[in-house]
Amino acid sequence: MREKLEQIKSEALSMLARIDTQKELEEMRVKYLGKKGELTAVLKQMGKLSAEERPVIGQLANEVRQTLEKVIDESAAKIERAMLEARLESEAIDVTVPGKRLEEGKRHPMYTVLDEIEEIFVGMGFEILEGPEIELAEYNFTKLNTEEGHPARDWTDTFYIKDDSSILLRTQTSPMQVHAMETKQLPIRVVAPGRVYRKDEVDATHSPMFHQIEGLVIDKNITMADLKGTLNTIVRRLYGENTVTRFRPHHFPFTEPSCEMDVQCHECGGKGCRVCKGEGWIELLGAGMVHPRVLEMSGIDPDVYSGWAFGMGLERLAMRRYEISDLRLIFENDERFLKQF
Repeated sequence: MREKLEQIKSEALSMLARIDTQKELEEMRVKYLGKKGELTAVLKQMGKLSAEERPVIGQLANEVRQTLEKVIDESAAKIERAMLEARLESEAIDVTVPGKRLEEGKRHPMYTVLDEIEEIFVGMGFEILEGPEIELAEYNFTKLNTEEGHPARDWTDTFYIKDDSSILLRTQTSPMQVHAMETKQLPIRVVAPGRVYRKDEVDATHSPMFHQIEGLVIDKNITMADLKGTLNTIVRRLYGENTVTRFRPHHFPFTEPSCEMDVQCHECGGKGCRVCKGEGWIELLGAGMVHPRVLEMSGIDPDVYSGWAFGMGLERLAMRRYEISDLRLIFENDERFLKQF
């Protein structure tokens, strides 16, 4: 049995000298020192020895175990140091290599214009309102004096959610004007920006989803002159004092009288091009004096109070502000386009 112990010690030390991975080291430890290892198998034979031999062999077996455990620990530390050095070498940073440039994002040109408009209106005493994009037809149409059968209520123009046409994706932010008239104390000065949805064909100046800004003023002795003065002030603050505008008579069911406001085409300077469809002007917004029936339906006496309202497309404002020739560029997220702003 003495020879067997010496043989185990010799074989184990010889194997340890060739091991260079943690996996191999663990396999070697289990082979010689594990519960079913070779040293344990020898110790199980101790019962067959005489009383004089047992302490001698037992002491030798403990010496072999201690020697192997010590060498295994030293090998484990050596392997761990080698792995750490290899890792440090592989993960070393070459400080002479140029770093990667981190590009900062920029605010989208459309929202930059929105911020400018909101700042102008807030400076004029207006309150900014936000509301739901899913709206009741009662607020989107009926309470704005748009009766059943009006072309704007057709399924070909509007994204309805319910088959009975009672709920829809709002076609304008005008419902916020009704909500304001029903909930706020007079006088009222509000601006309501947000996304709206219409079944428009996608072209250089139209999109089925776009952004609109609605404005509403209700007070005593409000006139059309107040409306024109406010809109001209807004446009000239955005585009410059030399901006050319024009007002044309129009019809909207929720305003009377009504008008449309145009700005001279930024692409051709009024000569006519594909952007303005040869007219030299681009329609910017619709506006007018709030219809007496709209006031009545919201509980406001039209004999005491009057008001004006407007609705403008944010994308068209941005196009004119930055001289963008195609509205679709605003939605395409092309970095070549966006990096210009």
